[in-house]
Amino acid sequence: MSENTATQPRYSLNQRDRLILRELAKQVADLAARPVEEEKRELWYRHNALEPTRPLVFCDPENGWNEILTPETLQCEGGLARAWEWHLRREVFWGAQMRDDKVIEPVFNVGHVYTETDWGLRETRIGGEGGGSWRWEAPLKTYDDMDKLRFPQITVDYEATQELLQLAQETFGDILQVRLKTVWWWSFGMTQTLVYLRGLEQIMYDMVDCPDELHRLMAFLRDGHAARLDFLEKNGLLFLNNDGTYVGSGGFGWTHELPQPDFNGHVRPVDMWGFAESQETVGISASMFEEFIFPYQLSLLERFGLNCYGCCEPLDSRWHVVEKFPRLRRVSMSPWVNVEVMAERLGNRYIFSWKPHPGVLATDTFDEEFVRQTLRQGLRALKRNDCRVEIIMKDCHTIRRDPQRVIRWVQIAKEEAEAI
Repeated sequence: MSENTATQPRYSLNQRDRLILRELAKQVADLAARPVEEEKRELWYRHNALEPTRPLVFCDPENGWNEILTPETLQCEGGLARAWEWHLRREVFWGAQMRDDKVIEPVFNVGHVYTETDWGLRETRIGGEGGGSWRWEAPLKTYDDMDKLRFPQITVDYEATQELLQLAQETFGDILQVRLKTVWWWSFGMTQTLVYLRGLEQIMYDMVDCPDELHRLMAFLRDGHAARLDFLEKNGLLFLNNDGTYVGSGGFGWTHELPQPDFNGHVRPVDMWGFAESQETVGISASMFEEFIFPYQLSLLERFGLNCYGCCEPLDSRWHVVEKFPRLRRVSMSPWVNVEVMAERLGNRYIFSWKPHPGVLATDTFDEEFVRQTLRQGLRALKRNDCRVEIIMKDCHTIRRDPQRVIRWVQIAKEEAEAI
């Protein structure tokens, strides 16, 4: 390899792409400078502190973004440039068109460049072409093979990370605050990893047929997640999420309660929001959840300063277990939850993170009146119980290629939230 080849930058942008990105960065900066952004930020601070506010509204179309920001809407040519463009255009759409309560910030986050090993065994996925459904063959056929499992190992490429950060800084650092910030995890639930390794149906048999072995596997997963957290903390790789970082399965981290009073600049889990869920175990009893899942999640969530719990699983039947998690603040209420029952249980002691059914965005015709009446009915029950409410639209697989649907959903949700 020649010297010139060896010193070639790994990341670069052509001049045309730079100009496109700078123009988009200016649009984001202009949106972030609006007075309404500070008003929304203050609402989140109050909401996360359990102070009474109007219900906050947030919409993340998730897979629907692919129908809003289609490949032909992107103008950049390079792969990295198109990825950055997609991110910036998403912020512009959120702030200029969707106009929910997400705070548009004048920042651009660059994540670390890193690799991570698996758990020593990996599932074989079958199907899934074109984003479709898939099944998998679980690799842990017998617990005798547990000796093949290994804790995942993270390897950070600091040189590449710095190069990427510098490129972003040179491209639009005079317009947006470019900062190094990596979100290393979504959930400490562990049960997704569990079912990939062992199989969803199989773990239900295991709870009866071989409970000791299942406990041993859960303990291994717990210890692996704890070791990962220790590594990140020790190497200064954790970042505060007490800002506009998405936390839990809905909502944002704005809080004055984190970091802890003794914070010295080195981020620890206790300075952060934590999160766990167990969507995969929705079919088991509350007592089995309490025996096989809760203790292992508990030991991880105990390390965090504030906690979120739940995603798509309805928590009605296991709430008496879930409420035992320490410093629990944000609780997910899925489309399958009994809103009235859980409104009474949560009251004003937790954030009621309400997830109306995303299917309303996927139907042949977008039924605005149905959306309005469903929201109104739920909000009335929540108001009767003095709940601290956020309305979260997520888990969308399609919006029928109609961006107006999410725009109108937000408008209707905000109208109903303000009227209640």
